[in-house]
Parts: sequence; structure tokens; C-alpha cells
Amino acid sequence: MHEQIEKLRAEIEAYPVSSPLDVAAFRSQFIAKKGAIAELFHALRCAPPAEKQALGALVNALKDRALQRYKSLAEQWQTPSAARTSEKEDWTLPPPTDTLGGLHPLTRVKNKIVEAFVQLGFHSVEGPEIEDDWHNFGALNFPPNHPARDVLDTFFVDPKHNKLLRTHTSSVQIRALGVQKPPIRIISAGRVYRREVVSARANYFFHQLDGCYIHRDVSFAELKQTLLYFVKRLFGTQCAMRLRPSYFPFTEPSAEVDMSCHPCGGRGCNLCKYTGWVEIMGAGMIDPAVLQHCHIDPEVYTGFAFGLGIERIAMLLYGIRDLRLFVENDIRFLKQFAIYS
Repeated sequence: MHEQIEKLRAEIEAYPVSSPLDVAAFRSQFIAKKGAIAELFHALRCAPPAEKQALGALVNALKDRALQRYKSLAEQWQTPSAARTSEKEDWTLPPPTDTLGGLHPLTRVKNKIVEAFVQLGFHSVEGPEIEDDWHNFGALNFPPNHPARDVLDTFFVDPKHNKLLRTHTSSVQIRALGVQKPPIRIISAGRVYRREVVSARANYFFHQLDGCYIHRDVSFAELKQTLLYFVKRLFGTQCAMRLRPSYFPFTEPSAEVDMSCHPCGGRGCNLCKYTGWVEIMGAGMIDPAVLQHCHIDPEVYTGFAFGLGIERIAMLLYGIRDLRLFVENDIRFLKQFAIYS
């Protein structure tokens, strides 16, 4: 235990502080009720009786030193608002604007995306996050042996009854198509879950927005113009878009949608892997089998569908390189978005 005390003493003395947030972190790590010094007092109960008195004196001295350094740091990094508390304040003045809260960047981006599609006549629908196999996979043409149905890819909360955390918001569309009649023009936004290794570009939960339009004689050209309007609405008229052939179980033909890299203007950077293009969504014409599953006659109606990741759009809009920043609740990161409208 002597080694623990000396090691902790060295950490207290060497703890780097460069802002008021670091001062608060110092208190939380060493002095708080669940801090390192409190853990030493707890461990002291298991020390040999002959050593308790001497060890207790050392831990108390360590606590006094930690409090002394914390007081010194708090005075050194005292914020202007804290300094004003010792002065007579004029309570008739309006409160400082920097104390007001703001929308999370993902909420801001979701609102921008929804607003863009609402301008085209789409309306938003919602659905459950815990889904069944039919709405999440079966009705969307996923074959029984598709890798997405595996427990290594999907979170099953009740495997016996095929209950799972939805892997996309397309399941919400299936529910809507089962009760609505064409013409149908809907979008659905929300949280989705997949078994992913957490990294700067992936997480096990994220936010997605799906949309679809079903009517008589809907064409691929309408899909292209809809997505082109969306891209230019969010990123500016100078932004370019391209479609690449792809495959999805629920659309045929299908395409990956790319846009010119917004942070570098298409010149090439590490975000776009120096190609000048970034993939932002998948899209295509709804497979006739999916329409049949929703009791819509594919001989009469056609439609298109698309799906995008809200985090991906936010990263491009704000030049963010690490997906994990959206969920770490770092106030220094979140406060930056107060400047955005």
C-alpha cells in the first residue's frame, strides 16, 4: 500500500492542468467521493492492524496535499463568472448568452435533412426500435442465409421470437406501406443498431434516415433529381453528385450515391481518400417483391427508396473526422455548434 500512496502522490503533483475543465477533472479523479483517495481509505480497512495508524496518517497527508493543490489550481484558473461572485452583482442585467443550451449537432443535421425532403412533399413517420424479423429482414427481401441475420451482425434481444434491435429505419417504411395506399411519399429517421467495432468511422449504434416514394410510373430519373436537389440543398449548388451501380436486397436497380467531397471541394483529402468523392447513401427502385409483401400491386405502382447515415452527413457538413465525438458528450466539442444556425 505504501507503493500505491507514493504513486498517487506523484500523479497528483504531475497532473497536467491547462484549463478550468482540467481543474474539475483533477477534483473528480482524486478528491471526489469515488476518487482515488477515497479508494485508498476503503483499502485501508483491509490493512494489518499494526500498520493502520501509520498508513492512515500517510493517506490523510496525501488528501491534505491534494486539497491544497486543488485550491491553488482553482484560484489560478478561476473563470470570470466565478471571479464575479465575490463582487456585488447587478441582477437587472440580462444573463450571459454562453450559459444557454443548444441543439446537438446530430439533431441540427437531422432537422436540415427532414426539412429538405419535407419541401419535396415527404412526410415523416416513426416506428419501434425493437423489431421482428419480418419487418426488418423478410419483407425487405433479405434471404434466410443473409449475413445480416447472423448474431455476429445484429443484436437479438429475444432470439426465440426473432426480436431484434432494428438495423435500419427501412423497417418503419414497411410498417407504413402496410397501412397506407399510394401515392406514398414518406421519410423515417431514427437510431439503428449493428454489431460494429467502434472506431473513428463506425459505431454499434448510429442514426439513419430512409425515404421512399410510390406512385404510378415512378422512374429512376425522378429518384436522381430528388437526390440531386437534396445534395445541393444541404451542401450548395457547386456540389456535384454521381451514381454507381450497386446491389441491395430491396431495390433493383440499385446505386451508391456519391457527392464531391465538401471539406476539400473535390480536390482530394484523407476523408475522401484523395478521390474527391464521398459515398453518402444507397438508393434504387423498389423491388416488386417488396411491394407485394406490403400488399401493393407492382403491376400498377412503382417506387424508389433511399437511405443515408445522419452522422456521415454531419461529418461532411462540419468537417468532423471522428464519429465517436458525437456520443462522448464532451462539452468542449458540443459548445462549438452554438455558432451554427
